[in-house]
Amino acid sequence: MITVQADSFRLAEVFTIARGSRTEARVLRVTVERGGVTGQGECVPYARYGESLDSVTAEIEGLSQDITRAALQDALEPGAARNALDCALWDLEAKQAGLRVWDLAGLPEPGPAITAYTLSLDTPEKMEASAARHAHRPLLKIKLGTPDDMPRLEAVRRGAPGAKIIVDANEGWSAEVYADLAPHLTRLGVALVEQPLPAGQDDMLAEIARPVPVCADESCHDRASLPGLKGKYDMVNIKLDKTGGLTEALALKQAALADGYRIMIGCMVGTSLAMAPATLLAQGADYTDLDGPLLLAEDRDPPLRFDEAGVYPPEPALWG
Repeated sequence: MITVQADSFRLAEVFTIARGSRTEARVLRVTVERGGVTGQGECVPYARYGESLDSVTAEIEGLSQDITRAALQDALEPGAARNALDCALWDLEAKQAGLRVWDLAGLPEPGPAITAYTLSLDTPEKMEASAARHAHRPLLKIKLGTPDDMPRLEAVRRGAPGAKIIVDANEGWSAEVYADLAPHLTRLGVALVEQPLPAGQDDMLAEIARPVPVCADESCHDRASLPGLKGKYDMVNIKLDKTGGLTEALALKQAALADGYRIMIGCMVGTSLAMAPATLLAQGADYTDLDGPLLLAEDRDPPLRFDEAGVYPPEPALWG
């Protein structure tokens, strides 16, 4: 039996990106029960990709109750619906076999991975204060994406002078804004920039200097995205809700590496259940951004473990 449940988790504070603000994480938990064994997965429907809680629920409920993980790859397009069910089926298979998911996937046992901590878009003063509170963290990710981002970037660097910084523009810049900011990104020690230009309007990235590595986020969903990224991006951000689950995410990571891209593992704002499968992908990645649970005021039980070494693989009671 496949069941879908909508859940809401309060955020620790308002989270803002260039597209808007939120105070809660609204997610879908999918469970698959077969022969007395239950697997679970979670997705975060994303309006940017035309998804809603209702539309994703309908996609999943329209499937055969006995669908296999292999059949699922053709039954649904990449996206949140396929992700939650794919991950639930991985969890089910592991529990049925009495193994961990990484054993089923032929992967080494994973260890902790340093994860970015995201500072949401705000006034320069508030972003500086937030950066100072989190200056002890080794990697900070800044949400930008407006024509007036230079003061914000300077403010964060003042607040956290020793942290490594990555920037996510969420498609919010024009080619002109990016070109103006690029020299300052280098000066301020920014390590990478995610999706500076809108997906589908990013051809200029092949024609202008990229002094800081540029990572494709909204422009990269699954392996079919890779040909369109050539010459424009240096890295790809792999997110389970974009690939449509761990099955395609593992294949995308392998294909991207073979094509010469560096790897970032990212997330939507979800719970530890949504992040758990991505801890497998984080092994060996250049950057990991699985801080969703750190942004929440409440989480699944048991949650993922986070400490100075990073985010750890899940306990079996959570996933995998």
